[in-house]
Amino acid sequence: MTVSKRRKGLTVASALLGGVLVLSACSGGDDNASGSDGDSSQSKVDEAAAKKTSEAQIKITPEDGSDNASINNSAAVTVSKGTLTDVKMTTNDGSEVDGQISADKKSWKPSTQLERSTTYKLAAEAKDSDGRVAHENASFTTVSPANSFIGNFTPDDGTTVGVGMPVSINFDKAITNKAAVQKGIKVSTTGGQEVACHWFNANRMDCRPEDYWKEGSTVTLKLALDGVEGAKGVFGVQQKTVTFKIGRNQVSYVDAKTKQMKVTQDGKVVRTIPISAGSPDNKTYEGTMVMSEKFKETRMNGATVGFTDDDGKGEYDIKDVPHAIRLSSSGTFIHGNYWGAKSIFGNVNTSHGCVGLQDAKGANDPNTPGAWFFKNSMIGDVVVVQNTGDKTVAPDNGLNGWNMDWAQWKAGSAA
Repeated sequence: MTVSKRRKGLTVASALLGGVLVLSACSGGDDNASGSDGDSSQSKVDEAAAKKTSEAQIKITPEDGSDNASINNSAAVTVSKGTLTDVKMTTNDGSEVDGQISADKKSWKPSTQLERSTTYKLAAEAKDSDGRVAHENASFTTVSPANSFIGNFTPDDGTTVGVGMPVSINFDKAITNKAAVQKGIKVSTTGGQEVACHWFNANRMDCRPEDYWKEGSTVTLKLALDGVEGAKGVFGVQQKTVTFKIGRNQVSYVDAKTKQMKVTQDGKVVRTIPISAGSPDNKTYEGTMVMSEKFKETRMNGATVGFTDDDGKGEYDIKDVPHAIRLSSSGTFIHGNYWGAKSIFGNVNTSHGCVGLQDAKGANDPNTPGAWFFKNSMIGDVVVVQNTGDKTVAPDNGLNGWNMDWAQWKAGSAA
């Protein structure tokens, strides 16, 4: 009985062992039976997958998910080991942004400057030499107005201005890192003059040479402020080159004592014009002033510059002042005057601080002194006012930095 039971147990064990062997064989453990076919199949799958993968490598900048991206240099798409076949850029609302694939089909960029505080999406497609397609997608958001600054500059690109015209830049955010910002701004002239910049405050920087610009020269302003940190967390977004030309050298000398203005070009007097400057109670600023704006006709209301009656209304309100040229931000003009008697010009100072020239109502008579001076003046021309008995106009009141000597001017540089 004992032997018989033992044999029966061996038989069961043998059967179980056989079952194990069968299960092992089903799992592919038989090297000779099915292993080589399995490896061959896997190799074929790997080979096929490799053939379907494009070698083209697309790169989109900035990286997907970026914020505070530049509005000038973002959205660049490049490809290596292939050529671009299609690039589509859209705003978050689905509006498409125009762009251009380069002639060699290796890069793409937008045709226009991007907007601030805007999310953009980019989808790019490329092919390798075997025609296999690759895709890349990215989304980024440009810098917000709250985290960026711009400089509003004068004069405008392509203009011709007088010899006194400084480059004046007014920033829309207070600049605390003035050295970094000034480093990103270059002003040069074909006249060979040294140009220095002066900070009047945290928002304004003007640039000029020691003496007036040389007539006929060209001045270039380069703004390389993109990505420059002007204040903590506030970055520049401008990348721009501006050029303007300097016209003939015209400087006009107003003498409040003789009540005459001598207009000079290249140092020679071309016309003497009788004037009426500020009255003894409202003297005209003295000093060197630069024309910043011209209006064929404009309204002048005393209330806007502090001249009011007891009722709070302006001491004067003339809605059609002819041939007005601004000399200061605070309201000093040289302009035509049709309401005063002709006899006052050259004889009596009667104005509230401006310099008046005899003129006609409507600004349509070309034969008046006011019309002649307006026609023969340009933005940037210089007017030197003398003998008024008043203080010198502040250098930052208008474009009047010439009232600061060269040493003082250079001392205001952050470079």
